[in-house]
Amino acid sequence: MPLSTLPASRVPDSRDAPSLRWGIMGPGWIAERFTESVQAHTHQVIAAVGSRSLARSKAFADTFGVPTAYGSYEELAESPDIDIVYVCTPHNVHHSAALLAIDAGKHVLIEKPIGLNAVQARDIAARATAAGVFAAEAMWSFFLPKFDVIKQMLDAGMLGTVTTVLAEYGEFFDRSHRIFDPALAGGPLLDLGTYPLALITEVLGSPERLHAAGQPHESGVNAQLSAIMEFPGGSQAVMNTQLHNFTPTAATMVGSEATLTIDGPFNMPGGFEVRFPEGRRLRHDEPAGGHFEGLHYEAAAVARAIAAGQTETTQRPLSASIRTMETADEIRRQLGIDFPGEHSGSA
Repeated sequence: MPLSTLPASRVPDSRDAPSLRWGIMGPGWIAERFTESVQAHTHQVIAAVGSRSLARSKAFADTFGVPTAYGSYEELAESPDIDIVYVCTPHNVHHSAALLAIDAGKHVLIEKPIGLNAVQARDIAARATAAGVFAAEAMWSFFLPKFDVIKQMLDAGMLGTVTTVLAEYGEFFDRSHRIFDPALAGGPLLDLGTYPLALITEVLGSPERLHAAGQPHESGVNAQLSAIMEFPGGSQAVMNTQLHNFTPTAATMVGSEATLTIDGPFNMPGGFEVRFPEGRRLRHDEPAGGHFEGLHYEAAAVARAIAAGQTETTQRPLSASIRTMETADEIRRQLGIDFPGEHSGSA
């Protein structure tokens, strides 16, 4: 169903979203980027911050004008002054931290990955459902205006049958970065790799067959992995993620009617192009940017969903997060990637 023009984004202005009182659980790098973006582009209120170090919480609070700082995750979860907890702890604490918030009756937005594995992801979903609170994975890319345009295109069949998805993400990291720490669920798969894997499973679903190849790093984590996947109907996907150096972070969807190529880095604000066999091209342009320009969209979407009485987002429902984790689990099974203490506390 070829279209002569691309659809327009339906994403509203983030400042129009109802205001929630947010508690930051884990004042690290992504918490700083989220807070900067939210404070600049929305009417959301960062009301409290909690860390296992009170000094660290206070430093974050002083920097960003947050009124309350707590010296434990438990205190933050129990705070009567917040509506929702944004979990941005290290990966290996996402599951337990999310449950603290859920058990305290708080809504929760959990940084990707939602957990270390599909068991943890399902547990979070079940506990949130039982508690009647909102829960979502902060896969912020899917909340960007360009991904709303892409979703409309896919729903309209503009690409025809999607036969192939190619996606990759690589970065350079200083050797001191947590990505090299096995105890913190290091390696690229659950960090950078969640973006291409989420895109692939969003477009094509769960693979029927998967073959993974991995390369170890001297630190004890996985340094690089690639996976080839086959899906019902014969569609295929190829993904690569690695921590050796920067890559274009490109993504392409090949369809029977057209090919869509997303400008790199595909997971951040920016444009894309649709190319048809006869040579016609359609271009979606939006200003390229990073976390500051993009994270506010997910915060606003979450606030709208909660105000409407919803317990999930349509942009990243819990079933989609679980599906991505199931695929990551199979990659890890084939490559023998396991994390210390991974299964303690999992349901």
